[in-house]
Amino acid sequence: MDKVAVIEDDRPTSNQLCGWIRATRPHMQIDQWFDRDSAEAALARERYDLVVLDIELGRERHAGVAIINTINKLHQGTPVLVVSAMPAAIYRSIMKALDAWDYLQKTTFEEAEFVETFLDILRTARQRQADAPPVPADELCLDPLWQRSPTWRGQRINLPLTAQRILATLVQRKGEVVSYEELFEVVKSGRNRDNVRKHVSSIREAFRDVDPGFDAVENVPMRGFRWSR
Repeated sequence: MDKVAVIEDDRPTSNQLCGWIRATRPHMQIDQWFDRDSAEAALARERYDLVVLDIELGRERHAGVAIINTINKLHQGTPVLVVSAMPAAIYRSIMKALDAWDYLQKTTFEEAEFVETFLDILRTARQRQADAPPVPADELCLDPLWQRSPTWRGQRINLPLTAQRILATLVQRKGEVVSYEELFEVVKSGRNRDNVRKHVSSIREAFRDVDPGFDAVENVPMRGFRWSR
């Protein structure tokens, strides 16, 4: 059975969205959450097939952003449909940069548009799962354009873009020492050894959040770093 989370602090709006979903998918399990804390607790327990999410929850203006980050960390790839009163012209691109799948602005759409968008996301997610090749448990997956966080053992690694570029450079040259000077080429600002070491430290910490035994980034004193996996 598909499971959907509707995270919306306004109960009439939440009930309306749930009603629309039930009308088109009567057997779907729908969990309603009305604040960030309960939503994040549920996300830690459950794996949802789709999350419908408001940005503002109670007094927290950007609670939805924090929840998307939680989703990305815990369940990389879970589709998120943002439904918010924030102006779409501004927030659609922001939400997509955070890996939300689509954005609907409240008061500007009807039931038919919501249902069409909801079902399209659900079908696309299912197709992606069906088409995805099996990933070995210890394999690192990197986006070829370095625009999305990598995954390690199937779990998302949260890294800023510069750290992703450093990681990609090390992996491309696996087994070889990559010098500080070569790593300066992917660091847009702060091109010095201390800054590179800070980025590498961030990489190690991010991997160890999901794999405490991670040791694939090797420090080569006075020279640089090596991906030794």
